[in-house]
Amino acid sequence: MTKILVTGANGFVGKNLVAELRNHGHEELYLYNRDNSLEDLEKFTTNCDFVFHLAGVNRPQNESEFMEGNQGLTSQLLQFLMKNKNKAPVLITSSIQAEKDNPYGLSKKAGEDELFAYSKETGAKVFVYRLPNLFGKWSKPNYNTVVATFCHNVSRDIDIQVNNPAAVLELAYIDDVMVEFLRALEGNPTINRTFGVVPVTHKIKLGDLADRIRSFKESRTSLAVPKMSDDLTKKLYSTYLSFLPEDKFSYDLKMNVDNRGSFTEFLRTPDRGQVSVNISKPGITKGNHWHHTKNEKFLVVSGNGLIRFRNIESEEIIEYYVNGDKLQVLDIPTGYTHSIVNVGETDLVTVMWVNESFDLKKPDTHYLEV
Repeated sequence: MTKILVTGANGFVGKNLVAELRNHGHEELYLYNRDNSLEDLEKFTTNCDFVFHLAGVNRPQNESEFMEGNQGLTSQLLQFLMKNKNKAPVLITSSIQAEKDNPYGLSKKAGEDELFAYSKETGAKVFVYRLPNLFGKWSKPNYNTVVATFCHNVSRDIDIQVNNPAAVLELAYIDDVMVEFLRALEGNPTINRTFGVVPVTHKIKLGDLADRIRSFKESRTSLAVPKMSDDLTKKLYSTYLSFLPEDKFSYDLKMNVDNRGSFTEFLRTPDRGQVSVNISKPGITKGNHWHHTKNEKFLVVSGNGLIRFRNIESEEIIEYYVNGDKLQVLDIPTGYTHSIVNVGETDLVTVMWVNESFDLKKPDTHYLEV
């Protein structure tokens, strides 16, 4: 069993890494964070087989803390490894800021230099990842990334500032980072010349990022499903949901209720239609209409129903008995008038999918009794 040391284990990247390591069966983990002492770090370096050095400082109260927290801790870690004659591979998280002449970037570059010098001296394998802007669950607003700040604020009706909408961000999703880190652990990192890289990143303008995250909040009222075929949108939406306040996980739908039961729209999409829930009381018949192009799928999930069809050019009636004990989907073809009757003694609950979202100006729904 591989013994793995993770520094910065309570941070954004650390939490995700520890969870994923455990998902892959790695249980012998040495977790180092701010609550630990240097004595703990020295002890952890005696027999660890791999080091993920994630600890660092990016928003200190004093600029001098940059060097102490980034270069200084890295130097201390490497000294302990050398003292214990431990040549375990070391992976360090640096930043694209290491290319820039600012206090944070200079401190990250100094940490990189420490690691490369250590590798040259000892022969130990080292991996330096200059990460772009990260996002994902467990990140901190106003600290880790603009995505976290936008998700936190929008989900709580707090204004967000977009000073330069045209600014382009390069983003890496935390799960994609974890895939690469596990590849490094297994001895198969993605290397571009000197540095390790996360193969999957995304670029987006700051203004577009803000608009997309705002649209996630609006989807609760519009019922519009975000475009999950777009990889970045899918990852951003998952991140946004992780920032919902605990009392905001649920939201109400508009139920259209009358003496027959109710009809409630659940989800809408621009290209895959919409999903609704229809509830009919005992003895009630709904439908008795047909469509030119619109088509539907009915799935009874509770109760007993009778679905009846008739080609509008025929007098022959086709009948299907359905119930919630045997889930069965019925396609509603075009050119057939159709109805659904509750023939049971309890409410009939039907999930209905239609291939296009309802448009009041083009309903394509024509009354005709079966």
